[in-house]
Order: sequence, then structure tokens, then C-alpha cells
Amino acid sequence: MVDRKKCIACGGCIQICPVGAISFVDGKAHIDEKKCVKCGGCMNFCPMQAIDINKPEPKKK
Repeated sequence: MVDRKKCIACGGCIQICPVGAISFVDGKAHIDEKKCVKCGGCMNFCPMQAIDINKPEPKKK
């Protein structure tokens, strides 16, 4: 899950994701859980600690 309040949209997580599971949605990072292999690369890279791959992405309203 991406904490949208912490995400600064630097794009590093998108670049580091080996399976292309991350994209920008409404100007913030979003993880496609169907593609994510839970490698943790994005979580370890994020300078704002905005990503926790152990929590599900919130449903879009």
C-alpha cells in the first residue's frame, strides 16, 4: 500500500519495480497488487517510507 500523504511522486519506486506493478494514479504512486511480486524493492527504496507491501491498496471510491 502507498500512503498517499507521504508519497512525493519522485518516481523511484516505478523505476525500481522489476515487474512494472507501480504507476502514478492521480499524481501519486499506486501498486497493482495483481502484478506485485512483493520483492520489497520499492519499500526499501522509498525515501519517504510511504510504501508498505504488506498492507493492501485501498479501494478506489
